Amino acid sequence: MAAPPSASVSDGLRLSGWAVGINLLLAIGKVATGIAGNSHALIADGIESAADVFSSFIVWSALRIAVKPADEDHPFGHGKAESIAGLLVSLMLLSAAALIAVQSIREILAPQHSPKWFTLVVLLLVIAVKEALYRFAFKIGRALESSALKGDAWHHRSDALTSAAAFVGISIALIGGPGFESADDWAALAACGVIGFNGIRLLREALNEVMDASVPPEVVGFIRAIAVDVNGVAAIEKCRIRKNGLHLAMDIHVKVDGDLSVREGHEIGHHVKDRLLASQHRISDVTVHVEPV
Repeated sequence: MAAPPSASVSDGLRLSGWAVGINLLLAIGKVATGIAGNSHALIADGIESAADVFSSFIVWSALRIAVKPADEDHPFGHGKAESIAGLLVSLMLLSAAALIAVQSIREILAPQHSPKWFTLVVLLLVIAVKEALYRFAFKIGRALESSALKGDAWHHRSDALTSAAAFVGISIALIGGPGFESADDWAALAACGVIGFNGIRLLREALNEVMDASVPPEVVGFIRAIAVDVNGVAAIEKCRIRKNGLHLAMDIHVKVDGDLSVREGHEIGHHVKDRLLASQHRISDVTVHVEPV
């Protein structure tokens, strides 16, 4: 069931704008600290934050496009921009996981130097900031049913995970001493599995939206229940629903008494459309077909 609107597109735009600036600062800080503190995991983490700058900018741009009204060239609106952004963000998430994995393996095989203790302080700050960004972005993304925002949220969570893995690895390297220098790289490699799993999950969701896959059965059930409750509707024959950006688009076949006049059947169809557009499911486009019982 779609969540009731508890966030607006402006909230998503504002958060994405903040995320661009925060990710840029974190990327610079992590790379600089990683070089100074001799932590390859922290450098790789900084590279991922740099990728997050672009993903947040993509989400910000897509949301601005998705809310544009329909026009002559796009009679069904611009909602697909949001789904395309979700696709791009999930691909960037998978690319970041692959980049960190390759870098980690390279550093495991190469001679290592122990990282410095002050890298732990920076990592703790990064974990706190990125986890907070994840929670805000995912909350708004879930409220808006935005695959792009939820994908960007997982970019923040993946950054927090790799930073947490780097923290554990660096701690092991510092405590263990000689022979444990590559612990932070092993930790970063382990975090890539979690990032890759979520990247594939988000990619599948975004592809389904681009391919106009049906919404979950429970959503279809709730919407059918709303339509059949309209006075004069005897039954629902068909109900096809797809996600169009931040909203739903659908066509529904309702059965009415065959002895009604065309005008009366048409009025019942209008009542069905009005009831659906006024529901909590953020339906933006409804086509009603009236069939005789």
